[in-house]
Amino acid sequence: MPSIHSPLPGTFYRSSAPDKPPFKADGDMVAVGDVIGLIEVMKSFHEVKSEVAGASIAFVTDNEEPVMAGAVLAEVS
Repeated sequence: MPSIHSPLPGTFYRSSAPDKPPFKADGDMVAVGDVIGLIEVMKSFHEVKSEVAGASIAFVTDNEEPVMAGAVLAEVS
């Protein structure tokens, strides 16, 4: 199953702000280039874009969870 990995170490956020909806919800379709979340590193936010496409995304990493570079954020089927 293809997966989307964290490009950087930091904190993973599924939305752009606490009061905003997530970029993608579990079960959503995902296309190459879709933003699925943000990684915050020292107050700097970096978009995480999907490099794979699929009919359904399933997040492995929770919102606001610390991650290491290369950690699996979501799986795509």
